[in-house]
Amino acid sequence: VALGRNPKVEKVQNYKKFIPTPFKTVVTITADFEMAWAPRYSRASKNALEFALFLGKRERENIPRILELCDKYDIPITWATVGHLFLRKCNRENGVAHKEIPKIEKYKGPYWDFDSNDWFEYDPCTDYKQAPEWYAPDLIEMILNSKVKHEIGCHTFSHIDCRDEVCPPELFEAEINECKKEATKFGLELKSFVHPGHTIGNLDKLAQLGFTSFQTDAGNILGYPVKHLNGLWELKRTFEFGWREGWSVDYHIYRYKKIIDRAIKSNTVCNFWFHPSFETVFLEKVLPEIFAYINSLKKDIKLMAVDEYIRWLNEYNNC
Repeated sequence: VALGRNPKVEKVQNYKKFIPTPFKTVVTITADFEMAWAPRYSRASKNALEFALFLGKRERENIPRILELCDKYDIPITWATVGHLFLRKCNRENGVAHKEIPKIEKYKGPYWDFDSNDWFEYDPCTDYKQAPEWYAPDLIEMILNSKVKHEIGCHTFSHIDCRDEVCPPELFEAEINECKKEATKFGLELKSFVHPGHTIGNLDKLAQLGFTSFQTDAGNILGYPVKHLNGLWELKRTFEFGWREGWSVDYHIYRYKKIIDRAIKSNTVCNFWFHPSFETVFLEKVLPEIFAYINSLKKDIKLMAVDEYIRWLNEYNNC
């Protein structure tokens, strides 16, 4: 970070197309809100299901505390939400869960492999009180009732791999339509999208379904959004909030402050992101310092949820 190589800084001639006057940078923060759905096939653990339940439980414990910090420091977050978390309950019909979702074939992925015959084999098909790691309507209501205006985005219905070669358009559309259906029960219209596990794909279908942005993580970037021909804006992720072994608390804080300083100095866009299941020490010792620092620099930082930023981009650039 001291050498200015991580995150990488990308420049354009006219940064004001991407940053509202009189601010020097735009900062967005996205949470990949997924509970037990993401890690249930993870290769990061010998017992992936046990690991998934552990992370789901910790995410449940962390989110109310994250929201308290957001209220304290006026920090809006885009919560890229797995659609199953909208549900209060679900069940199996003739032994089949979510029959509206087409069968998912076996595949190998960058972070997890699917080698079973039932993608929903671990879905408890009960309710959020009996299986709180798999449902989260109460947490979504908590987010919507916060003092700060957060955004609820989309992370597919069941954390699927979205790559074109493993996800046919009919599967992708079924997943997204199920998300949209459940979101309307909360009065929500989903506009911002995050591909699970950075499995970028089905972009034209995503645009057709009414979304306005997606996010990529090819490398840590301080740069600018890119408008695709299909109308989608691509946001390049800058750096993940999370605890890194070998770093002290002070160095964590220094590192994130340095990234924010560099965004201001370079007039670039900073897109932070995180998993709400991160380690408690990060939540208690580091995140409050990051949020306080962002809040102290509001004269230089335009802090927005992703959907608000995309609306501004489209209006300013007459898109």
